Amino acid sequence: MNTPTQIALKNHARFPLVLLGLLLLVCLLTGWAPPAGRPNWALEVGPGLAMVAVMAAVYRRFPMSHWVYAGTFIHVLVLVYGGYWTYSNTPLGNWAKEAFDLSRNHYDRIGHLALGIFPVFTIREVLLRRTPLQRGGWLVFLSLCVVLAIAAFWELLEWWVTLAVASDVGTAFLGSQGDVWDAQWDMLLALLGAASVWPLWARAHDRSMARVPIIS
Repeated sequence: MNTPTQIALKNHARFPLVLLGLLLLVCLLTGWAPPAGRPNWALEVGPGLAMVAVMAAVYRRFPMSHWVYAGTFIHVLVLVYGGYWTYSNTPLGNWAKEAFDLSRNHYDRIGHLALGIFPVFTIREVLLRRTPLQRGGWLVFLSLCVVLAIAAFWELLEWWVTLAVASDVGTAFLGSQGDVWDAQWDMLLALLGAASVWPLWARAHDRSMARVPIIS
């Protein structure tokens, strides 16, 4: 006979399971024959799928809020779109480039904003539920520090991959498009994306966290 906690966990799992099924379908369709090639698709989407795998592995011990699962789903979709076309050739970015007379395809800027906005919810939730930290200045500061560290590590990862793989794949993965300040812009946008969370979505995230089953 299932305990109340097990029943609550099963009910809570329905939403992330639906998202997982949709995500796997999207990955199957886009990863089969992407215009950018499978190696680039795998490099761009792989880190997001690794995060999804970690969340699935720890679900029984640490179920997270539906807000975090929805944010992770959207974030991986952003990665999938960039990985399918390459960030410098996305149709959305090319449309914006022509419509607003921009100097380059800026879809990668959207990707790095997402790198700040969506992971910070996960970081915030882990710090609130697994550490003595309370809501306040230190929570904001440490969450932003972790996001900035992730953004900086991603720039190092792009550099290492560019050196390690074939030049065409490495250039597509790097996506700097000749901008010498690309790495700095990417880190700044991730930081700004994370900072936007508190005034806009922190309360909604708190309400979602309050509905997470308590694991005794």
